[in-house]
Amino acid sequence: MIWLTEKIEFPAYRYTTEAGIIALGGDLSVERLTLAYKNGIFPWFSAGDPIVWYCPYNRMVLFPNELKVSKSMRKIIKKNEFTITENTVFEQVIYNCKNIDRNDSLGTWITNEMEQAYINLHKKGIAKSIEVWFDNELVGGLYGLEINNIFCGESMFSRVSNASKLAFIYLAKSKNYKIIDCQIYNEHLASLGAKEVDRDLFLEILKE
Repeated sequence: MIWLTEKIEFPAYRYTTEAGIIALGGDLSVERLTLAYKNGIFPWFSAGDPIVWYCPYNRMVLFPNELKVSKSMRKIIKKNEFTITENTVFEQVIYNCKNIDRNDSLGTWITNEMEQAYINLHKKGIAKSIEVWFDNELVGGLYGLEINNIFCGESMFSRVSNASKLAFIYLAKSKNYKIIDCQIYNEHLASLGAKEVDRDLFLEILKE
């Protein structure tokens, strides 16, 4: 297992473990995080643990033209009861992603350190949020990074049914990205058309 130093760099992909871990330690500076995401690497760790950097062999992604919108979701969209915005309340979105109670595995464990790190990325114009509103109340959203025409999704939340799905569908339909990186497999995103691809293919698209 390779531990990072103060130097802003990551080891070669061949050092990735079977669990998808490529390195430990380092920091969450804007420079290191930007380099990580440009190389298909992302942090995922719990409070009190060292930073763990992942670059899994199978990558969960959505190609926007493969988006699946169910009949029930189409009805919800057609009702036009929700308002969707971009980058208006990033800090509120990441706060909700961090603190909302979850019954599934859709969210990344967001430590205080991670929360501040992604707020710093947002201030640099790298991290972005999608917000879903109902009656002027924030009821759902997601956030992630824009890297080389790819949206690297980090976390999402819903305070009412389907709010995070609305944010994800909006993102996929924006036509701004070649792919949406969902990192690791989960059934929720699979139901929307996301699928696992080989890491080499993902990195090829990322670096185009």
